[in-house]
Amino acid sequence: MGSRYNIHMPQDIPSAIRGQKYISLATFRKTGEKIATTVWFGEEGDKLYVMTRSDMGKTKRIRNNPQVTVAPCTIRGKVTGAEVAALARILPPEEQAHARQTINRKYWLARLSSKWSKADAFLELSFP
Repeated sequence: MGSRYNIHMPQDIPSAIRGQKYISLATFRKTGEKIATTVWFGEEGDKLYVMTRSDMGKTKRIRNNPQVTVAPCTIRGKVTGAEVAALARILPPEEQAHARQTINRKYWLARLSSKWSKADAFLELSFP
């Protein structure tokens, strides 16, 4: 017997994204214009984690609209695969250490604290 409630369970990370070195993270302006940025990301379970700064445009746009898209890409941002819809959440300070660890495991350069000293925001991406 089915439930009368429609519950959205998060989906796994799409295979087109899993294991990639870079992804294109697209956020949306209030006008609907899509702005894409190439980012590093950590993976764990059904979530992706992205390190950024709280004063960056993508962080401001996510505050207004958590709907984003991600796609595999080159370091220069050339999309190399299918775009996938996701939801972004700006992590509170108490959840940031875990996000940083997932990124540090993947990119040794991210471990250099001076390189990322201004990174004070972390995003969690899930796939509805």
